[in-house]
Amino acid sequence: MPDLSYEILGSEAVPYSAAPMLAFKLKVSQPGAIVPIHAIALRCQIRIEPARRKYSDAEAAKLEDLFDTRDRWGQTLKSLLWTHANVTVGPFASSALVDLPVPCTYDFNVAATKYFHAVEDGEITLTLLFSGTVFHETDDANLQVEQIPWSKDAVYRLPVRVWKEMMEHYYPNSAWLCLRRDAYDRLAAYKSRRKFTSFEQTVEHLLPMGGE
Repeated sequence: MPDLSYEILGSEAVPYSAAPMLAFKLKVSQPGAIVPIHAIALRCQIRIEPARRKYSDAEAAKLEDLFDTRDRWGQTLKSLLWTHANVTVGPFASSALVDLPVPCTYDFNVAATKYFHAVEDGEITLTLLFSGTVFHETDDANLQVEQIPWSKDAVYRLPVRVWKEMMEHYYPNSAWLCLRRDAYDRLAAYKSRRKFTSFEQTVEHLLPMGGE
């Protein structure tokens, strides 16, 4: 079995994707003996590690929906599953560099979106857990197929700026709010009765002055 290691060298938004997507610069290498690799069908589970950074009071207030108040963070500040990603790595010997595409959502019913929106700056620690299938050549030049163990992982600190700039590019000065259909119907009827021109105007009319 080839001894493979994984490292994220950077990240950037994919500029012309149909939906928000990040590209993680993934380096796959063989730190030990070199085995000719024909291909890797790589799967990746990406988790957010919220306990590995500090938070301002403003950030903590936004995170109460996820983790409750600060006094309970010792019990509630747990690892969060963000998403899964897949990529095919082509033939290589010592190392290969590929883009790991990570689709993103701006749905505020998703815990990861709430978390990314709440943090204001700095970095977010991610743990990437790898699995999949590796196709490699044996000493007698035969093709061998083996599974990658889940114990293979990598840690990456994603700049908050990268995620926020990506969402601002796709949804400038906007946020998505998902409602039950009956709640939406009532809101739409209220908007129509009041002759409001947009849902923003409708919501602003319903909210009390001062944001309280």
